[in-house]
Amino acid sequence: MPIKLWDLEPLRRNAILNAALKEFALKGFDKASTNIIAKEAGISKALMFHYVNNKQDLFLYIYDYFSKILNKEYFMKMDFTEKDIFDRLRQSYLLQIELIKQHPWIFEFNKLSFVTNSGELNKELEERDSNKQFSCGTEMFDMIDESKFRAGLDIEKCKQIIFWANVGFTNEILDDIRNSEASNMDYERIVLTLDEYFDELRKIFYTSSNE
Repeated sequence: MPIKLWDLEPLRRNAILNAALKEFALKGFDKASTNIIAKEAGISKALMFHYVNNKQDLFLYIYDYFSKILNKEYFMKMDFTEKDIFDRLRQSYLLQIELIKQHPWIFEFNKLSFVTNSGELNKELEERDSNKQFSCGTEMFDMIDESKFRAGLDIEKCKQIIFWANVGFTNEILDDIRNSEASNMDYERIVLTLDEYFDELRKIFYTSSNE
């Protein structure tokens, strides 16, 4: 494994990690270019391979590194004792935004598990996928306070509609990142817009204080 990456100062190391994650997520392992990774990271390819043994080791390092980051800084920090679905979703977004500031392509992580032309790499990915512990997709809508919803609504259908709205907003943020530099993103505006959407969704699904 390319543990020499830890010999680098944090800014240079993160540049390599982020550039590699972006290239592998966009193109997959087989078509990803180490030339592009090095160029985007702002170093020579020769210097990059001083710290990384080869393309496969870099890929597996990226996979393991971002698995740990997602687990530690997102999934384990989600507080599911929060029962209001919109407050829970807001919490999720705030955690995601903090991660995106450091690693703009981190929520493209799942694309790394696609099958490759390397049998050895596929075996490594299979073992990693079978040992995955983190997931909060199904938990996000479990054990919520259903008493806040208007009487007569089909709660499960409401959850599905809220889920679709959540996916749409997430994809909109990710599209903005793809089309611009993460450092240029107006994160305060994103949170403000998010809160405005949640306010409108509460009006649609929740019982008002006047009812």
